[in-house]
Amino acid sequence: MANTKKPKWVVAKEQAKKVEAATTVWLFGLHAVRDALLNPKREKLHLIVTLNAHNKLAEAIAEAGIEPEIVDPRSFKAPLDPGSVHQGAALEVKPLEWGRLADVAIGAEVPRVILLDRVTDPHNVGAILRSAEVLGASAVIGTRHNSAPETGALAKTASGALERQPYLRVRNLADAITELQGMGYLVLGLDGEAEQTIEAAVAGRTSDPVALVLGAEGPGLREKTKETCDALVRIDASGGFGSLNVSNAAALALYASKARS
Repeated sequence: MANTKKPKWVVAKEQAKKVEAATTVWLFGLHAVRDALLNPKREKLHLIVTLNAHNKLAEAIAEAGIEPEIVDPRSFKAPLDPGSVHQGAALEVKPLEWGRLADVAIGAEVPRVILLDRVTDPHNVGAILRSAEVLGASAVIGTRHNSAPETGALAKTASGALERQPYLRVRNLADAITELQGMGYLVLGLDGEAEQTIEAAVAGRTSDPVALVLGAEGPGLREKTKETCDALVRIDASGGFGSLNVSNAAALALYASKARS
């Protein structure tokens, strides 16, 4: 009888899919929980609230059609990290599925996309998602490894934006950049040592789709990422005062790349 044993890489891939399918996230805080409850695309599993939080979230709970578990504040048992400011509300959910890169990068009149190279701090990514929503970005894109996953801390910092702002994690950032370039995107890597500013790079092209690539504070962009970008650019700022936090840099870069009326 022929040996039908599966190769190790096939077994590993199947196991990874099972783990991904079983993954859940605990969101916490009134803003994050309310927006998740009101998001019809979010699969909601288990809601734990204090009576006070229940009263504040009553309309959203009714809209979601979920039966909450009401607990005493002194015995709030949701599996959150110690120190999480939950405000008496925690919601277990499945991670959002935003589809493929092409699903979110095409469609806006003048698309702007943020790509993150090894930005692992959930608070930074949450703040970037919030800025991306306010400034009209089509998507924020990280990598499956070495980027912040969807967590309660990320959602709380995003203050609801996680429910509305596409956040994709791709296998390979350089491949994603190449795919965007194939869609007509001008891909600009943020580098404090770059000679030209964002405004100079997009001059005459503000109606074109633009992707802005930001690296982690300290190491910055990887060499492979730099090589794949169309150009390296810097934020036009006074020198001698250190570097910006990556979430602040993302907001300024988005604003600088936008067309002016």
